Amino acid sequence: MKTKVAVIGSGNIGTDLMIKVLRLSDTLEVGAMVGIAPASDGLARARRLGVPVTAEGVEGLVRMDGFEGIRIVFDATSAKAHVANAAVLAPYGKQLVDLTPAAIGPMVVPAVNLADHVAADNVNMVTCGGQATIPVVAAISRVAPVPYAEIVASIASKSAGPGTRANIDEFTETTSHAIESVGGAGRGKAVIVLNPAEPPLVMRDTVLALVDAPEEETREAIRASVAAMVERVAAYVPGYRLKRRVQIAPVPADQPVHTLTPERVTHQVSVFLEVEGAAHYLPAYAGNLDIMTSAALRMAEAMAARGSELQGAGA
Repeated sequence: MKTKVAVIGSGNIGTDLMIKVLRLSDTLEVGAMVGIAPASDGLARARRLGVPVTAEGVEGLVRMDGFEGIRIVFDATSAKAHVANAAVLAPYGKQLVDLTPAAIGPMVVPAVNLADHVAADNVNMVTCGGQATIPVVAAISRVAPVPYAEIVASIASKSAGPGTRANIDEFTETTSHAIESVGGAGRGKAVIVLNPAEPPLVMRDTVLALVDAPEEETREAIRASVAAMVERVAAYVPGYRLKRRVQIAPVPADQPVHTLTPERVTHQVSVFLEVEGAAHYLPAYAGNLDIMTSAALRMAEAMAARGSELQGAGA
């Protein structure tokens, strides 16, 4: 039997997530699509696909027939809205997968720490930039100390909806914190760029890490670790790839890296990534949204698998 899920948020991210569950998942079933705009395209599509809908927000979800059977709830609204939604859902024992930068629960990047938080009540999927770059930071930090890491996420302006634009501050704060707590960097910094180019360009991400890696074999191990991590992410985000070979250069003696970290560093690692969307609902250039929904789907499937194991053990 499939695990029933609900999606709160009938905008671009929520609608893409609903379609991914319907098309790709062998273990999840969409039990409800939740919005607040009755005429939204997301709710209209859900109705056409036979998914139960409500335009009365999280309160409407709680009142829906079949709410008791829903085990996992995706929240694809905004950071502020998620705080309120989580409070409403708290008494009902659902597991929440938060696609906003609210960061109430533990931060999860599936390729890095999915297993650590599969039993959590509320997991945070960080941000699109975090999902794209933190695996690389983690891959580097597994080989050599990373006193400082900086990421730049460049996304098509057309793929940045009202929710993304309203959460820019939360994006940078949440991503910076996750670079440290999930990626393993001593200090993290995040920058997002909304690229107005026409035609729109796919998501591009740059990771710059300062490392202590004086030996050549350590630097080769960093390249191998990054390549393996890229393959791991691409297993659930097919459009995720390296744009060029990992670059590692010595830090010049006169470069003022002390302004970034007091720790010893010998080299700078530069990693250039591209994320092309699967175009299930959104255009292929919206890789920033695709990586979020793909990561959330991966997380929910792991939660569902754990639930099935517990039910089997109880039986």
